[in-house]
Amino acid sequence: MGAATDWVANFPGFPDGLSGFTLVERFRLQADRAGLVFAPAHIDRIRSHEMLFELEGGDQHWIARSAIIATGAYPVHLGVPGESKYRGRGVSYCATCDGPFFRGKEIAVIGGGDSAIQEAIYLSNLASRVTVIHRRALLRANQALQKIAFATPNIVFRWESILTEISGGENVTTIQTKSVTDGRLKSLDVQGVFLYVGLRPNSELVARLVDLDSQSAIITNPLMQTSVSGLFAAGDVRNTPLRQFVTSCADGAIAAQSALHFLERIESDPVRPS
Repeated sequence: MGAATDWVANFPGFPDGLSGFTLVERFRLQADRAGLVFAPAHIDRIRSHEMLFELEGGDQHWIARSAIIATGAYPVHLGVPGESKYRGRGVSYCATCDGPFFRGKEIAVIGGGDSAIQEAIYLSNLASRVTVIHRRALLRANQALQKIAFATPNIVFRWESILTEISGGENVTTIQTKSVTDGRLKSLDVQGVFLYVGLRPNSELVARLVDLDSQSAIITNPLMQTSVSGLFAAGDVRNTPLRQFVTSCADGAIAAQSALHFLERIESDPVRPS
């Protein structure tokens, strides 16, 4: 479903936007009231055997006739010098997770898509200044997010530039950028760097089970069915042209209905932990 930590400005019914965490929590409460059973677990392996799916995680084990994979996507790493060294010491990929540590400080956000601008807007409520560094002269984010970002006084932009290095002492103190037009190098004093230059589907759990595209996204048909009968996928983990909360919700509804119809077509027992 994507990062639930971002500021969501394009979900129907919330004209002022709200945090992804708040939206997901409301989803959970509504599902809870409808009787959905939650079983917190970290699933390490899914195996398919004789029209059954075995889900394993630690000492927990489930048997299911059908399953829906909705494991989302994770941010791509740039691989620039200093990125790995300062991860957790100024380099972050999650604004809500780490933003409060940078209250009153200067921050750089790398990227120009929806996720990058969402993070910049969220961080602008905490940081003294947020510099968005984007390799193009125009943002790729949707117009609603752009309007908010451009109207936020402590969000500034460094256009047509790429991040080339992150440096500092114990923590991040400086980044270096390079102009894509004339190659000029510039430094910028910041205490935090939030990178959001793309997402990679979190499909490793079923990589050996289902067909994936060249970006490791799960290939589905319009009914969210994967290449394995009874196994469905929804949200950012699948090959979708748009990754937003509203499309993920639609995927989930279709996948749930498809899974229900699949179960109705086969002789099955109630799904229960073994």
